Amino acid sequence: MPRQILVPVDGSPKSLEGLEYAVTTYSGDRVTVLSVMTPHGEWGTDDRPLSQARFEEWHDEAREETDDILDEARELASEHGAEITTEVDVGEPWRAIVEYAERNDIDHIIMGSHGRDDDSPLPLGSVAETVMRRSPVLVSIVR
Repeated sequence: MPRQILVPVDGSPKSLEGLEYAVTTYSGDRVTVLSVMTPHGEWGTDDRPLSQARFEEWHDEAREETDDILDEARELASEHGAEITTEVDVGEPWRAIVEYAERNDIDHIIMGSHGRDDDSPLPLGSVAETVMRRSPVLVSIVR
């Protein structure tokens, strides 16, 4: 029976390396690619929530960027002869990843060690570290 593999992507090189690892190592399993849209920077903070109009403007821009990321993921998978399913969520990345895994009977999460906003010299970015600590399933980190 094929396993359910979840690969979060944000367009960063490490997240795409995670996808490449997943589709080449687990070719007989079902791979779902999840991209999480998160308001940040000018679009909102905990101190200043988004209005409906600003949320819609942010959502349109974020969805366009997310569609580009998922197109890149599909192309990478296709280069390796793999088919993937893609999903989009909105929220805090670590929470969306863990909750998706819980809701969808995911067996294994494979993700990059750092996202696009993380150029830290530490071995793990904050999202990868939190997913590892809170995930109900096995998490593999691609470095």
